[in-house]
Amino acid sequence: MSSLPAPRANASKLGSLARLTAIELLDGYRTGKFSPSEVIEDVIAALQAADDRCNVMVEPMFEAARAEAEHATRAWRSGHAAGTLAGVPVTVKDLIFVAGVPARGGAPVLQSFVPDVDSAVVTSLRNAGAVITCKTTTCESGYKLTADSPVSGITRNPWNPARTSGGSSGGAAAAVASGCGPLAVGTDGVGSIRVPASFCGVFGIKPTFGLVPRAPGFFPPSWASLAHTGPIARTVADAALLLEAIAGHDIRDAASLPVAARRFDATPGSLKGLRIAFTPDFGYAPVMPDVRQAFLAAVDVLKQLGAATTHDDVGIDPDVLERTARTIAYTEQAGAVVTRDAQQMSLSDPEYQDVIAKGRRYTGADYIDAMHRRTQLRGQFVKLFQRADVLVTPTVAVTAFPAGTLGADRIDGHAVDRHLGWSPFSWPINLAGAPAATLPCGFDRDGLPIGLQIVAPWLEEGRIFRVAAALEQALGLSGRWPDLAVGG
Repeated sequence: MSSLPAPRANASKLGSLARLTAIELLDGYRTGKFSPSEVIEDVIAALQAADDRCNVMVEPMFEAARAEAEHATRAWRSGHAAGTLAGVPVTVKDLIFVAGVPARGGAPVLQSFVPDVDSAVVTSLRNAGAVITCKTTTCESGYKLTADSPVSGITRNPWNPARTSGGSSGGAAAAVASGCGPLAVGTDGVGSIRVPASFCGVFGIKPTFGLVPRAPGFFPPSWASLAHTGPIARTVADAALLLEAIAGHDIRDAASLPVAARRFDATPGSLKGLRIAFTPDFGYAPVMPDVRQAFLAAVDVLKQLGAATTHDDVGIDPDVLERTARTIAYTEQAGAVVTRDAQQMSLSDPEYQDVIAKGRRYTGADYIDAMHRRTQLRGQFVKLFQRADVLVTPTVAVTAFPAGTLGADRIDGHAVDRHLGWSPFSWPINLAGAPAATLPCGFDRDGLPIGLQIVAPWLEEGRIFRVAAALEQALGLSGRWPDLAVGG
């Protein structure tokens, strides 16, 4: 572990700087109100406090962060600050490689693995001047929608530590929600950015598949055809700023898209003329009543903002989980660990071992049939986006369930699959490869956050930011902090 924070030249209440948005930090650096070095000390203290409460870190990088912050401080003072995120702190999920820093990915067999190369997204962060503060917790190989693992234990929700943070980017979402700096980078194979962001009450976006390169180092290469890398942030504008920095082509990733640099407008405004399709349940999925109520209330707000809203269940096959998603996801998980022997696998989470065993039982024909069904599902979304500009759904069918469990097994009296059945809105979008984001839209009767998902056509992230920015301003929830947030 790193040493305790050094005294700050301009002491302030713990967390007051760490709670600022990235845009506010950049403005403060520009005006000389505070420095990156002062900010990083506050962020380190906040991370240590949040880690004690919620278990958000798997590998602190504090000394390197201090050195990078000092470099940024000198650059700002000399008028030579470079990069759109110069001096802004960011956390990185432990599935993503940072050279010289352990990348355990929640797996006991990887306890001693240290990559010697930065992933493309980390290179982009460094080029933008961002300061990486730590690696955040994840479940083993990102296989489930919580962040619990044999390596780092249980990651908890800052709104209620008895509840899960969600996952697998749970440490990332819980850290942002706790006020440990404005930005995090997560990954999403079946909902692993959107689920924890929804459960923790923050914004998260899974961009179009291939917009943000994953190579080198998304290890092991689980979720090979499903996983996206993207931002988690407290505000829509911050997420747009981060996505601009990390989107780009990298030839080392075969799925990376050769697209030009992107710029996104996250200015709130009218939604007049925008066609928004909405569905509370895809026509078949059980949904918690509090989630349904908050979602439909948010749809009414979208209508008040000028959007033309239409109920549309998309036409998804109710068997898509069993016949498509599970076949592809479990087969790719099993393929990622094909070189591990029985003794190595015995160290893994028992539920992960079960997933691998199921994945090994699928045949090549099963996988190809599932990929064919996936193409049909993608066609349903192609048709949808001829009828509508964006789709909105609940992000998750439930709010955060008890920490340390795999998932909910019943929703509103209906039995659901404990692994993926309670998140029926997330993984179909991974199958389609389309961009999708989650935005807080309310709270349940226990005070736990509820998220609304915004889905757009491929490479139309700008539409997501337009809708999200307008709704964020109208709902006014981004300024609400959980009880376990640092400072205040």
